[in-house]
Amino acid sequence: MLHVSRPTTARSIRPRFRLPHIRNVSSKQRPSTLQRAKTYAKYTGYFTLSSVCGLVLIGGAIFVHDAFTYTQKHAERVPRSPLALHPQTGGPKDLPIVSVAMDDEDDEEQKKLASRPRLVIVGGGWGAMGVLQTLYPGDYHVTIVSTETFTTFTPLLPSAAVGTVQVRSLIEPIRKVIARLRGHFVQGKAVDVAMQEQLLEVETAGSDGQSRHVYIPYDKLIIAVGSTSSTHGVPGLENCFQLKTIGDAQAIRRRVMDNFEIASLPTTSPEERKRLLSFVVCGGGPTGIETAAEIYDFCQEDIMKYYPKICREEVSIHVIQSREHILNTYSEAISLYAEDKFARDNVDLITSARVSAVNPKYVLYTVRGPDGKTEQHSIPSNFVLWSTGIAMNPFTERVTSLLPNQVHKKAIEVDAHLRVKGAPLGSMYAIGDCATIETSIVSYFMELVEDADRDKNGKIDYDEWEIMVSRIKQRIPMAEDHVGKVRELFELYDTDADNSLSLNEVARLLEGIGNKITSLPATAQVASQEGKYIGKKLHKLTRQSERLEAQGLTPIEIDNAVSGPFRYMHLGSLAYIGNAAVFDLGRFSFMGGLAAMYAWRSIYWNEQVSMRTRALLMIDWIIRGVWGRDLSRL
Repeated sequence: MLHVSRPTTARSIRPRFRLPHIRNVSSKQRPSTLQRAKTYAKYTGYFTLSSVCGLVLIGGAIFVHDAFTYTQKHAERVPRSPLALHPQTGGPKDLPIVSVAMDDEDDEEQKKLASRPRLVIVGGGWGAMGVLQTLYPGDYHVTIVSTETFTTFTPLLPSAAVGTVQVRSLIEPIRKVIARLRGHFVQGKAVDVAMQEQLLEVETAGSDGQSRHVYIPYDKLIIAVGSTSSTHGVPGLENCFQLKTIGDAQAIRRRVMDNFEIASLPTTSPEERKRLLSFVVCGGGPTGIETAAEIYDFCQEDIMKYYPKICREEVSIHVIQSREHILNTYSEAISLYAEDKFARDNVDLITSARVSAVNPKYVLYTVRGPDGKTEQHSIPSNFVLWSTGIAMNPFTERVTSLLPNQVHKKAIEVDAHLRVKGAPLGSMYAIGDCATIETSIVSYFMELVEDADRDKNGKIDYDEWEIMVSRIKQRIPMAEDHVGKVRELFELYDTDADNSLSLNEVARLLEGIGNKITSLPATAQVASQEGKYIGKKLHKLTRQSERLEAQGLTPIEIDNAVSGPFRYMHLGSLAYIGNAAVFDLGRFSFMGGLAAMYAWRSIYWNEQVSMRTRALLMIDWIIRGVWGRDLSRL
């Protein structure tokens, strides 16, 4: 019997899911407009309340600080030494000798410091700040002599020249820096030094506008006066700007603003407008490149917005470099990257060229043509920055003229311990741009031979050569990289292959090594490391000198014993090239856009002298990013 099943109807099938029920659940989970408004109002209230509480707390903290800070303080019956008010005269020029400072008897701590050895630092730059950062309170009776009352963060001067940051954000009063050491400050210019009497001659200003000269006695003198720009014999440099001081940055900013204001007038002729908006930078090093980049950024970000468009259209920026590439002390990859960046920005790079003259209205330079002949060209301009090389300032020249063995043309020559060669041992040091560490090994020829020639036969065998290499490394640490292959050097100069070096062969070998050693660059990094080295060394001297003297050591032996020779550690070089930055870290190079720029800013922010300048610098960058640069002409 066949059974036929009935077809299943739709009504008999039970659905697994009840869609209407699901829709009802989802509709209940969706917040209504009223609920969203309540949630928004709740969190807005939390934020507002927390902000108000934060402001109240900050305001209360400021109020409490002011309540305890703004109190009436009286300075009455302060003890004063008669010698502080009426110093005795003496010395080679019979000048007043400031043997007692005005505040040497202000309190008990100052009285104790007055009996400590006198340390006088000439200059207020990177080297001087490095010394002050590493000295300990109570080590010395410290006096700073500087023409400026503040120290300047020089790497950001190009930014200050166009208003990216304010000049106040780059300076810190020297008196605040030396307060930790209870030191003294004298605003003046060092002009001479009497080494035998240990007196520093300082030119100070009087209330009547006339200069006065005084002597400041010292036990140890540190010269950190920096340098001036090299002229290279080019006429007309009085028509150029330099960028070494705050005053230079302010003068550049005024000229830049004047040029744009005059160029925007309808009465200015097209030819004159092009000349006013032509910016020439002589020198392709970091300072020149960063200045050119800052001017370009200023034109792109501010001139484009607030000045007639023709002012931006007519702008031309020129960089004249004597070498084949800009940033030639950096790696080749960085130089090429910077050149490509400037090419995209239409910055005119003129390489392998030399400036021959600077006229108030134009710059003359020469290049070699394809045929090898020298061709002369001119660039009309009302702004020329000179940033090529360094030279001695007057005080540095005076010091070198007093010492017979100072033959360097650009700086004071110091030994590996940064002691001035020819000066009384252990009494005078020089650091920073005004100093250069000796690289000549031949000058120690007789001492090296006498020490290494153990059998006194007038020849140096290989074992004795190894002894000589160790002595060379001690005297000239910068020679280490050039005497690493001891055996190869010995065999190279052993021309007669007798397994020994004659004195003539030794002389040629030492001369060859000396010619390969390059001097340290005149950078803030070098000056800072030298200053910190000296500060640590002087601190050790105060702690160990009595013990070493009891052992019968001479002053020079004590100076050598407390610290080894100075060794420079290169931490890398960096440069800003217009909303981008480049880093040369030796074996590695890093370059890029905004990310690199923020890394560049972070490094410079961290290197500030104080938290005050860090805060001001951060505020300046925020203001520039939100509201742009200040276009006021002050």
